[in-house]
Amino acid sequence: MTYATQQDMVDRFGEREVIELTDRDNTGVIDVPLLVKFLQSADDEINGYLAARYTLPMTSAPLILTRLACDIARYQLCDIRATDLIKQRYDDAVKYLINVSKGVVSLGVDAGNQVEPVTGGTIKIVSNDRVFSNSTLSDY
Repeated sequence: MTYATQQDMVDRFGEREVIELTDRDNTGVIDVPLLVKFLQSADDEINGYLAARYTLPMTSAPLILTRLACDIARYQLCDIRATDLIKQRYDDAVKYLINVSKGVVSLGVDAGNQVEPVTGGTIKIVSNDRVFSNSTLSDY
C-alpha cells in the first residue's frame, strides 16, 4: 500500500512546487514516474520503522502516514536544495516514526492493522452555582 499519491503531494505543497521538484527536463509538468519513485522511497523508509510494531503491508493507513510520506518524499526530492523548513519537517517525521516504532506513539491501529477501540471512562461535566439570577441582580 502506498501512503501518499501524486494528488496528496499537490494538495499538500501545490502543483507549482511539485513541478519544480520533479521537472528535471524543464517540460513544465510533473514528472510522474520520478514522483512515484520518491513516494515509494518514502513508503520504504516509513515501513522500516513500522515493521517493528505492525504487520506490513498495512491494509488501511492512518492519515498521519500520508503527511509523513509527503514530507519525506519532498525532502528526498530536494536533496541538497532542501530549506531549513523542509529539513525540519523531515526530521520531525523521522522522530515521530522512531516514537511509533518504540511504542511511545500509537497510530491508532493494533499490530494486525485493526483500528484500536477507544476505551476509557465517561465524560463528567461539573459547573459552579449560577452566578447571575433574579435575586443577585435585584439591586440593578
